[in-house]
Amino acid sequence: MLAESFWKQMKVVQRLHLRLYAAGSGRIVGGFNLLLTHTGRKSGIRYVTPLQYEKIDGAYWVGAGRGPAADWFRNIQVNPLVHVRVSDFEFDCIAEPAIDSGRVADFLEYRRMHHPFMIGKIIKLAHRLPVHPSRAQFLEVSRSTPMVILRPPNAGTSG
Repeated sequence: MLAESFWKQMKVVQRLHLRLYAAGSGRIVGGFNLLLTHTGRKSGIRYVTPLQYEKIDGAYWVGAGRGPAADWFRNIQVNPLVHVRVSDFEFDCIAEPAIDSGRVADFLEYRRMHHPFMIGKIIKLAHRLPVHPSRAQFLEVSRSTPMVILRPPNAGTSG
């Protein structure tokens, strides 16, 4: 139940980030959240989802913390053409799922190293792991946590 409570709190935070972007405060939240506009796989409706990201080699990496069942992730698997807004920077791109568990574990470790408090809490509450997980634990989480790479035009291709 603790994990479910965590995800409810995250929904509240996401709505706040949407309001901040809408109010012209994208520069405030854009340092750690981007807006992903994606098309519903069944409805065809355009949705906007705020997601935490890491910028690596000019590309924006986002994770499906709720796993492959996350609506936005399922939507991009059907229609990978997305629009991204980070602060005041916007671009269209093809969302590239990164599901290799080693690559995803590397990304999770990178996030944990760069944001120890925030990611430590997420790991503890959402995945029920210690704040400082082992490589084996990161690999286990990575099997159910797909990542997506969003490359702006002219961004590097190495991940």
